[in-house]
Amino acid sequence: MVIFGGRSEIGTELAVRLAPGNTVVLAARGADRLEPQVAAVRDAGAAAVHTCEFDADDIAAHARVVEEIESAHGPIDTAVLAFGVLGDQARAEDDAAHAVAVVHTDYVAQVGLLTELARRMRTAGHGRLVVFSSIAGARVRRANYVYGSAKAGLDGFACGLSDALHGTGVHVLIVRPGFVIGHMTEGMEPAPFASTPAQVADAAAKALARGKRAVWVPWVIRPMAFTTRFVPQVLWRRMPR
Repeated sequence: MVIFGGRSEIGTELAVRLAPGNTVVLAARGADRLEPQVAAVRDAGAAAVHTCEFDADDIAAHARVVEEIESAHGPIDTAVLAFGVLGDQARAEDDAAHAVAVVHTDYVAQVGLLTELARRMRTAGHGRLVVFSSIAGARVRRANYVYGSAKAGLDGFACGLSDALHGTGVHVLIVRPGFVIGHMTEGMEPAPFASTPAQVADAAAKALARGKRAVWVPWVIRPMAFTTRFVPQVLWRRMPR
């Protein structure tokens, strides 16, 4: 199992839940500074824990990184894409480079890595891909439309990829959390029905075990996301983050 974004709180929590008896690779920038994450996964019962240098934004290096991991530890059976940035919406509205950087990390880099992993898993005839979408992508809000649009694109890509992989032995799980209380949202007022990284990881692990295609965290936000389709635009544009 490989966690791409090995410093991520949700990624680490999910690795802990899937660790018992498995070899786990934590891939992240500054891989030599992942001691707390390595210790947590090892203490959870992993057979072995390794780290790998990985820069999600360096798309040209994705294939090489995946090849190095598979050469050292064998074919990847489960890949978790846990990297991403929230970005600064106000800055993105005036700074095109920042807006593009957010979309690059949260959508373009994810598409690149998912495509590389799916190609290899399809050839192998098995594998699991875990993608983290967001309720922010269900209907994009004016308050965080750069991040939300990236998540909307990622969700659509993951849905299409799941259909394309049907019958190949490769399974895609799309995790759609609401507001997650953690480092990324530090200092922000939690939205209703907020969850923690541990709760998101619990739901993802259970969904993987059941072979589900998608899971909303918490479940109550699924009907909420559906009802947003019917909110008039004049009201929707005033919605907070």
